[in-house]
Parts: sequence; C-alpha cells; structure tokens
Amino acid sequence: MIIVVGSINLDLIANVDRLPSPGETVSGSGFATAPGGKGANQALAAARAGAKVRMVGAVGKDSFAGEALALLRQAKVDLSGVAETFASTGTALIMVGDEGENIIAVVPGANASVLPGDLSKAFPGKGDVVLLQHEIPLATVEAALDQASAAGAVTVLNTAPFHRDAAGLLGKADYVVANETEFDLYGEVLSLSGRDRAARMRDFAGKTGRTIVVTLGGDGVMAATPTDSLTVPALKITPVDTVGAGDTFCGYFAAGLSSGLPLEQALARAGAAGTLACLKPGAQPAIPLAADVDQALLKSR
Repeated sequence: MIIVVGSINLDLIANVDRLPSPGETVSGSGFATAPGGKGANQALAAARAGAKVRMVGAVGKDSFAGEALALLRQAKVDLSGVAETFASTGTALIMVGDEGENIIAVVPGANASVLPGDLSKAFPGKGDVVLLQHEIPLATVEAALDQASAAGAVTVLNTAPFHRDAAGLLGKADYVVANETEFDLYGEVLSLSGRDRAARMRDFAGKTGRTIVVTLGGDGVMAATPTDSLTVPALKITPVDTVGAGDTFCGYFAAGLSSGLPLEQALARAGAAGTLACLKPGAQPAIPLAADVDQALLKSR
C-alpha cells in the first residue's frame, strides 16, 4: 500500500506564446482545467503504475472538489482519508509557454487544513510506503514522517515546493526526492560540503544515513545512498508540457519501492514515466499508464 498525504488542487492552465516578465501581459492561445495538487498527482501516478493507493488530504465544499478528485476516483484510489472543509478547494494557476516550460502560483485553500490530527486516517503499517510533499502544513509532514517511521513504513519526501523551514525534515525521510534547484537551495541551508552537486549529495547521504534522489530534467536523475552513487539517463523527447513530470516521477518511484524493485530499476522506471508525462499538456491527464512506461523502457535498451 502507498499512502499519500498531501495536496489536492484544481489546475487552471493557460497556454501562452511565452512566459511573461514581471508586470508584462502576454497573449494566450488556450485554457483548460485539470485535477492537480502535488499529493493528488503523485497518488494518481502511483495508481497508474499499478500500486494500491490511499489518499489523505482535504477539499472544499465547492464546485471544484468533484473535478479535483475525478481521476483519483476513476483510478480507484482510496479516498476515505479525504476530508471536506469550508475552505475552498486548492487551486493552481499555471502558465505554459510554447517551449513547454511553466510558471505556477498555488493557492492552498483546503490543503492548509490538513493537520496532524488527520493522520489517523492514514493507517500506515510495516512495509507500506508513505509519500509526502510540502504543499500541506510542515507540522503535518513532520508528524507523518514520525508516525510512518514508528509504524515501520518506508517514507519518501518530495521537497517541492522549497521551504527553508523544511530543511530539518529531509533527514527524517528514508528517501528524499528533489529537483536540482531545490537540492542546491537545501544544500545551502544544511551547509552541505562538496565542490559539486554530486559531492554534496554524498555528504547529505553520509551525514543522515538516508538516500537522496535529484532529478535533472532532460539530463536524467542522480542518487546517493550512504554507500553508493548512481546516475540514470533520461529518455530523449521534445517536451510539450513539463508541469507533471516531477510528480509522475515521485508516484512511480514510490510504486517501484513498494513492489520491491532495486533502487536503480525504480529510478529508471520513474524517470521514464516522468519523461512520458512531458508529452501531453496538464499534470494528471499526462501521467502515463504502466504499460506505456514499460514499452518505452524496452525501446530504450
């Protein structure tokens, strides 16, 4: 079982000719809505990877809630841990440029009401994988890490979005997943040593006894364990929209760990899934099915 404790949003997506500079207005070419939120995205990715998934989070009693949960329901994710609150359902305002890059503003809404007391709905047990991010209160993330570890569950912490105050949580997770920018920022806060990113990753793993995974976009993924380092290359594509890549990676990575894959294989499958997610617009609609990921991996060999 994979238990995702995290955010649930509705994404409001505008396609623009190019991303604007501060104070600038640019022309748009399209608009769509799609279910999102880092927690929900990762839960759907884990489910599409073939795992059994429970979601713990919150939505509002508003018109956005049903659409925000629609694809999770379709994927048969257990939503018994999702509460309804009087706050609005979380929203993400996304602009996607012609080259596939994006900028995002997130309004937490109901996600801010996911509190440590709600973790009674998670029920982690020995061998479960608990997957977390930083779009809910950090006190809840810390409590979930502690409770999961006490229960014998494996913990995966995605460090997005960056919060300086969350740096102390990284050493509590069995696996930490960050993109290169996030890791560099946390490396400064944690005063990690080393001339380059790989050295600082080794320093983190050595000091904490944990595994750090850093995603590098088109350059693949790097990982450092307390005893080893490895690099997995990315599939070569022309991206359409990168907004769902990181969350797809995390969900597939958790599913790989849950199924007992060795670290390198779990990273390769997650990396392939994250790459394929860049071929379609949106976050959840772009998450690939397991069969498509496995076929892409076969073709890449």
